[in-house]
Amino acid sequence: MEKTVIRNKNFESITDELVEALEDKKAQDVLVIDVRGRCDFTDRFIIASGRSDRQLKALAQAASEVAHRYDLIAKIEGLEAMEWLIVDLGDVVVHLFIPEARESFQLERLWSAPKVTTDAT
Repeated sequence: MEKTVIRNKNFESITDELVEALEDKKAQDVLVIDVRGRCDFTDRFIIASGRSDRQLKALAQAASEVAHRYDLIAKIEGLEAMEWLIVDLGDVVVHLFIPEARESFQLERLWSAPKVTTDAT
């Protein structure tokens, strides 16, 4: 699968607009994780929760509308199960969960940057 590249100047603005669109649709616990250098298929994850399958679908649609404004194709996956939707924009991937699925998969824990420790010897 070929990765869609978002120009540097748009990278931050599309992330901000995606977060704002999700928050406007009442997404819960929105989190942005920079995965550059640790993930070869994207540079940034946006993770959010919705209370129902209807809300997840509305959140995915809101993310898709932001992508359209940037002339990006938003590939939405997971509509069959409706407990974890992925909106793939290339450099940014939006993960939308019902709370139980988010707790089960724990993407935040998996992809959060490791803490840097110093050896005080």
